[in-house]
Amino acid sequence: MSAIKVKAKLKGGVVSVKAMAKHEMSTYNMAEKKTGDRENANFITHISATINGETVMDMSTSQFLSKNPIFKFDLKGIGAKGDALEMVAVDRKGNTLKGKGKIK
Repeated sequence: MSAIKVKAKLKGGVVSVKAMAKHEMSTYNMAEKKTGDRENANFITHISATINGETVMDMSTSQFLSKNPIFKFDLKGIGAKGDALEMVAVDRKGNTLKGKGKIK
């Protein structure tokens, strides 16, 4: 699986994060049409972000995200320029996608 592309900018005490995860996001219906078995569905089920090892965002997701989903969120009072931001996503089959960036 490909990585997550991460961009983070600090402005006015707020870190704005934008990340894109490259993933096919196969829903239950898509899997059933393609293979005849709904259990072949594969989509991102969990994504988290850390700054310098501290978890700052953690969420569960469902099959209703688009292919190659984009995640945007703001963090107030957390992080500084040059800090390391890492994002990790896990899909239904247990595959892990990772991405790293620095706050600019």
